[in-house]
Amino acid sequence: MAVSAKISPVSLHQDLPNPQNRKPHKPKSLNFTPNPLNPINNTSLPFKRTPEISSLSALNTTNNSVESPNLNSDLHQLCLRGNLEKALKHLDFMVDRQVAVEENTWVSLISLCEMKRAAREGSFVHARIADSMRGGSFGVRLGNALLSMFVRFGELDEAWHVFGKMGERVVFSWNVMIGGYAKAGFFDEALSLYDRMLWVGGKPDIYTFPCVLRTCGGIPDLGRGREVHVHVIRFGFESDVDVTNALITMYVKCGDVYSARLIFDVMPKRDRISWNAMISGYVENGRCLEGLGLFSLMRSLVVEPDLMTVTAVVSAVEILGDRKFGKEIHGYVITAGFAVEVAVNNSLIQMYASFGSLEEAEKLFYSMGFKDIVSWTTMISGYYMNGLPSKSIEVYEQMQTQGLLPDEVTIAIVLSSCARLGLLDTGVKLHEFANRTGHIGYTIVRNNLIDMYSKCNIVDKALEVFKQIPEKNVISWTTIILGLRINNRSFEALSFFRQMLFQLKPNSVTLVVALSACARIGALMCGKEIHAYALRSHLEFDGVLSNALLDMYVRCGRLEYAQNQFNLHKDKDVTSWNIFLNGYASQGRGELAGNVFQTMLNEKVNPDEITFIALLCACSRSGMVNEGLEYFNNMELRYSICPNLKHHACVVDLLGRAGRLEEAYEFIKMMPVQPDAAVWGALLNSCKIHRQVELGEIAAKCIFERDTKSVGYYVLLCNLYADIGRWDGVARVRRTMREKGIVVDPGCSWVEVKGCVHAFLSGDESHPQMSEINAALDGLQERMKTIGFDMSKNRFTNEIEASKADIFCGHSERMAVAFGLINTVPGMPIWVSKNLYMCKSCHDTVKFISKIVRREINVRDTERFHHFKDGICSCGDEGYWGRDDK
Repeated sequence: MAVSAKISPVSLHQDLPNPQNRKPHKPKSLNFTPNPLNPINNTSLPFKRTPEISSLSALNTTNNSVESPNLNSDLHQLCLRGNLEKALKHLDFMVDRQVAVEENTWVSLISLCEMKRAAREGSFVHARIADSMRGGSFGVRLGNALLSMFVRFGELDEAWHVFGKMGERVVFSWNVMIGGYAKAGFFDEALSLYDRMLWVGGKPDIYTFPCVLRTCGGIPDLGRGREVHVHVIRFGFESDVDVTNALITMYVKCGDVYSARLIFDVMPKRDRISWNAMISGYVENGRCLEGLGLFSLMRSLVVEPDLMTVTAVVSAVEILGDRKFGKEIHGYVITAGFAVEVAVNNSLIQMYASFGSLEEAEKLFYSMGFKDIVSWTTMISGYYMNGLPSKSIEVYEQMQTQGLLPDEVTIAIVLSSCARLGLLDTGVKLHEFANRTGHIGYTIVRNNLIDMYSKCNIVDKALEVFKQIPEKNVISWTTIILGLRINNRSFEALSFFRQMLFQLKPNSVTLVVALSACARIGALMCGKEIHAYALRSHLEFDGVLSNALLDMYVRCGRLEYAQNQFNLHKDKDVTSWNIFLNGYASQGRGELAGNVFQTMLNEKVNPDEITFIALLCACSRSGMVNEGLEYFNNMELRYSICPNLKHHACVVDLLGRAGRLEEAYEFIKMMPVQPDAAVWGALLNSCKIHRQVELGEIAAKCIFERDTKSVGYYVLLCNLYADIGRWDGVARVRRTMREKGIVVDPGCSWVEVKGCVHAFLSGDESHPQMSEINAALDGLQERMKTIGFDMSKNRFTNEIEASKADIFCGHSERMAVAFGLINTVPGMPIWVSKNLYMCKSCHDTVKFISKIVRREINVRDTERFHHFKDGICSCGDEGYWGRDDK
């Protein structure tokens, strides 16, 4: 017999924690707001009034009296017939005649609204009941009916209101409320209600414990789950199979598979749900072999598996990655008669796709007689995950021809394919579709829209989508930070990262993206702060995070820090070694790069393609031509790595920088593969360094036959013409750029002072210390004149006065250097990062500044690091810029 708890409505609201502190979303209500304290105006009713109900009962219209039992009976009969519209009209008539509606009648009407999923009508009936009660409390039957209806509709605020006005509650009342809040994801509130039920003397039943245990698993909260387990034993339900199954599910959801198995083994009676819960639990916790072993035991005990069992087994095989076993399971599915089940076929498609066996997945997919949205989405996802985004788009278009509308998961995957392919038009159409259908409300859709717009270089639109997300998760923040980073807005990316820290705890992926932004603009102190945060948060320093830290230190030019990080990295993979090699390459330290490569071989780490790119770059920037050619020749002979176009471009650069331009040209003509724009670009760059205009024009012609959009090649050609004073050629190239809509990014430099990064954009005078910066530059100019260097040539006002390669430099590094000089103590090194190539006049200017102020100045441009000290640069001038007498 159910135990009731008698509490006044007032005391309930005083004692219970109010779940409305986290108020759930409320569906649209009626056009009027029902007030229990005032009668509802006739004009506010959403249903048309009519007195024509004589077919239901004989009414005495002369004295306006009615037979109450008959009217209640008639309304009850309408409810039993499922005629909600007539029932509401009849209710309206009864209220007009001031006929008392019996509790059974109200319950029937509420049940009908719940069955019909009629939320508006249910709210209307509730308003009528409240009006008739005049502030009184609900009885158990009526209150429970209202609770059940409002919970079914997701109207938890209304359910809470009814719950508080119930003078008496039974265990059913508590179960409905606990289940409602748990289903809506308000797990803490659901557990609080359970605790309060026990506190007021309510006794849980076999329906209470499964709900409460699912809630503990949903959080997950193993400690609370164990407490509830104790309650199960205390109240004597440990032998009930439904409760025991819920216990197993709770433990596996909380990661305690051992306790779950103990319960499973001592169960006096198991049903199929018991086996499924335990098998699925093993799979969810990555213990797939044990799950498959339990499946074998299940079959040996002649317990017939069902759809859920087979789906879990297929998932286990997928995780294990055993293709042969996957084929065997597929055969079992056919012989056991599950091949007609759409859900099982979907799992098999997912399994084959994860194996990379797309032919098997396609064969199964196209053989299915009926495909649901999950089938199509699984196939679309399979192509995307196997690096075939164009096939994903193709299957999505096939799905559309079948008249199927995508769900939020489908939209998200197709948006990812659009991002990878740069299909902005398709992505915009999906955005419009999501807006029309309401799928834009899903965070996964918005996150993928941010990614798509970012990778299509429309980052401002990505920011707009990001700002519209009401509850941003870690993926939302990480995606926008990455979007800003890949669109060369690393300064903003770090600003967003700092905002995120005030709201959410970043994960290791977020830190990797933020470190990438630090590396881009040379924000060493910010990178060190992230390093410290990762240590404090006890994040696992796996290969990706450790490599990101190593890359940050390398790109910030701090090879001593990079060396320490490299030494601490226990499981160094080939990527770790490549990053370290790139550090020496960017600083033109070829001999040290060679030593690192030899150590790498001694450590039994096999080099890859990227290793040799780093080695060849290091040799090129150090003038080590013979060593570089030896590395190139040994790639295939000794290390079985076939040189690709990037390696050929490195060799052209190696020869070209050394002045062996004809040899580089012959090397291109003898290449076994067709040279691309990058190979010819390496030759064009060498021609610019050595002012070989004729060969440079040949290279430029070959480039523009292959690539007409990359701005860097136009800049190289412009600088080549400028270096020899061919201003007509400069004008012609720039005119071509304007006609093609090619815009050069403005020069931007970053300098870190006292842990804060400051950005300087060429032509921008908005910095608050700009007057001081200009004054400092003017003062330096005067001092430089005294030693024979005229800085005025470098601050040009038109193209004719421009010095050689100044045109696309922007000279923003000069402002950054001056700012660093003003805001740091004498003797402190200055570190500047720049987004463009550093022109020769800026190079010479910073050289002279380093001599005058006796400071070490470091500038990293798109080519390499320049370490200026006492008027000398680490790049060696001649090898990097070419000779002025040529």
